[in-house]
Amino acid sequence: MAFIYSEPSHTFGEYLLVPGYSSSKCIPANVSLRTPVVKFRKGEESSIYMNIPLVSAIMQSVSDDKMAVALAKEGGISFIYGSQSIEDEAAMVARVKSYKAGYVKSDSNLAPDMTLADVLELKAKTGHSTMPVTSDGTEHGKLLGIVTSRDYRVSRMTTDTKVSTFMTPLEKLITAPASTTLKEANDIIWEHKLNSLPIVDDNGVLMYFVFRKDYEQHKENKNELLDSKKRYIVGAGINTRDYAERVPALVNAGADVLCIDSSEGYSEWQKLTIDWIRANYGDSVKVGAGNVVDKEGFRFLADCGADFIKVGIGGGSICITREQKGIGRGQATALIEVCEERDRYFEETGIYVPVCSDGGIVHDYHMTLALAMGADFMMLGRYFSRFDESPTNKLFVNGSYVKEYWGEGSNRARNWQRYDMGGDKKLSFEEGVDSYVPYAGSLKDNVTRSLSKVRSTMCNCGCLNIPDFQKNAKLTLVSSTSIVEGGSHDVILKENRGARSE
Repeated sequence: MAFIYSEPSHTFGEYLLVPGYSSSKCIPANVSLRTPVVKFRKGEESSIYMNIPLVSAIMQSVSDDKMAVALAKEGGISFIYGSQSIEDEAAMVARVKSYKAGYVKSDSNLAPDMTLADVLELKAKTGHSTMPVTSDGTEHGKLLGIVTSRDYRVSRMTTDTKVSTFMTPLEKLITAPASTTLKEANDIIWEHKLNSLPIVDDNGVLMYFVFRKDYEQHKENKNELLDSKKRYIVGAGINTRDYAERVPALVNAGADVLCIDSSEGYSEWQKLTIDWIRANYGDSVKVGAGNVVDKEGFRFLADCGADFIKVGIGGGSICITREQKGIGRGQATALIEVCEERDRYFEETGIYVPVCSDGGIVHDYHMTLALAMGADFMMLGRYFSRFDESPTNKLFVNGSYVKEYWGEGSNRARNWQRYDMGGDKKLSFEEGVDSYVPYAGSLKDNVTRSLSKVRSTMCNCGCLNIPDFQKNAKLTLVSSTSIVEGGSHDVILKENRGARSE
């Protein structure tokens, strides 16, 4: 007969942490959230670390190049969604890699015969206030001038006013040649008190911009995640069908780490994908795999050579796999079992394979619980979809601002390649929904707030880093009654209690 687990599986909401001894050194400022992303051998270090244990999900409604830049500034990694053309995904990766190099290609370009209306429309679309005016209106046309918000006043100009009449012309601009180093460019910016410096070639063709804000943001974002060339680190999603074409394009674009986006990872399809990557790139290309929910699934993917392994099936807020197919497991139970197997695997082989908890995070404290249960980092969808930096529309619905959020298994995403059914078959039913989430503001503010709670709780448990927390945390299951007791009760709440962070 079928194997039946004797104990029910549990979710994060069914656990609490028990405080431990806290020394005087246990203050949030001393807590390190640095964590490995890809596997490493005992006595060595992972080739990729994050400064915070958060990655954004491989989803159309979550992870594009804008999200990737914002999260890398805070020390995490975004995995650009793979349910788009190979060319478009590679272009997103390339934009992230070029962003922090200091030399930024312009994506907000004007021609001299365009109008103020075009300027306002472009600013609303991209959010950029510095717009080069080139001979052909492209990013690599001959530079004729620049338009910034200081060059026009909507209240005093008609929207059909030509750009050529109010732009700052080339002869009034300070530019620099293509041979200019980043240090030299920053020196020019500071010497002349500029906000931006156009870099042009010998023919006056625009090549890049260097912005003052990048230098300032580097000082402000002490946790920003950079590669050896001082570029932002970025991940990208792949599938088990077109990997032979997609992987080379993403690698050439500069992707630092890949991840197989699949509904279920205990599959020969994932082995074939990893085998192909190892045969063509060896260990130089890092690739995560999943998702699994038990020790057998972890062991299979670890033996296949996965660089990290994702845990979780059916726990996402927009995922309906469990109700559609009856497959899945409570996220806490799945994570605990997989992390125990990871530690056994490390003892046996000397290879540490990081575990990513994917799904089930509803409240900030669930992040702390996931780390205590053994996760090295977490992949979040709903959490990041609420922020300004997510690629979806911000709407006003029923008196509140919301953002659109849909699952990769929904009919809207039509990401059927993540379901390994072989051949050209397509899924005949949905495993995800189309929804709204409450708008929450900027990524930076929310991530700072969430992780301050994580650091504070780790201090309560007497731990100053994630490995110690994984080893020494004490967890207790709670009853339904104690869950009620944990919130406010037996009082009459005043109005405007305060906004929650989730």
